[in-house]
Amino acid sequence: MKIQFLGTGAGVPSTLRNLSSIALKLLDERNEIWLFDCGEGTQQRILKTSLKPRKVTKVFITHLHGDHIYGLPGFLSSRAFQGGDTPLTIYGPKGIKEFVLTALRVSQSHLRYPIFFHEIYEDGVIFEDNQFKVTCGKLAHGIPSYGYRIHEAEYPGELLVDELRANNVPAGPLYGKLKNGETVTLADGRTIDGKDYIGEAISGRIVTIIGDTKRTDKSFELALNADVLVHESTFAKENQKFARDYYHSTCIDAALVAKEAGAKQLYLTHISSRYLAKDQKQMQEDARQVFSHTCMVNDYDEFDILLDK
Repeated sequence: MKIQFLGTGAGVPSTLRNLSSIALKLLDERNEIWLFDCGEGTQQRILKTSLKPRKVTKVFITHLHGDHIYGLPGFLSSRAFQGGDTPLTIYGPKGIKEFVLTALRVSQSHLRYPIFFHEIYEDGVIFEDNQFKVTCGKLAHGIPSYGYRIHEAEYPGELLVDELRANNVPAGPLYGKLKNGETVTLADGRTIDGKDYIGEAISGRIVTIIGDTKRTDKSFELALNADVLVHESTFAKENQKFARDYYHSTCIDAALVAKEAGAKQLYLTHISSRYLAKDQKQMQEDARQVFSHTCMVNDYDEFDILLDK
């Protein structure tokens, strides 16, 4: 599992930061990519990465402000021209379906794949299978804005090979059956229950992506014990009033959420273009005074999200 930031700016694009978009790469887990927000120019950013649009199967929209959705019609159209013929599901607040279908209709764009819409009206689980569960929670941004919590299912424990060898259980195909928790009978007549030789299950990873918001308890709930927390950091700490007035967060707000929720890693994104490089560096340092495992990300940054074995 990897996370890559395609756009890390707020409001308007700058020469260094494009508008919001994040790719959660689940290539090893399910050969898919999930996209979170799709600001203007997202497909241009994708061209400079190894991402394949046809691998994108889900798009999660945090809210309907233009800097988070204006790139979506273009991306959907380009996906059709780049080998994408598999279904795609779009999750987002009420209105995302109307926006997408209107843009495609007016531009007479014809896609080669079906699009399914899951409009969000309340908090709760919006997707779940045997691998992942995605929960959404409404934030505080003036218009409906949601955060997403992606929770991976736990992994079975490892086969305790040393214990099997110590009990003279011969290696071979039997190990595969024992790993599956099956009961097997050995040549010497002994019966071995695989469940007795499997270690503790490994917790799945938790990734939380917080859309635009001012501080709210819902951010804490979504980020609880997250391996990775992505949180908007539109303003520096000295601009707390701006953040409050415009329903946004400062770098300190984000760091407090990470600290209080017990997150392991915080990535700051959605940075206002008013801040120069030195200001951004200071924002990162200020946040680290509250939560040390903080990184302010840039466009194209990519990070592994490792299992905690």
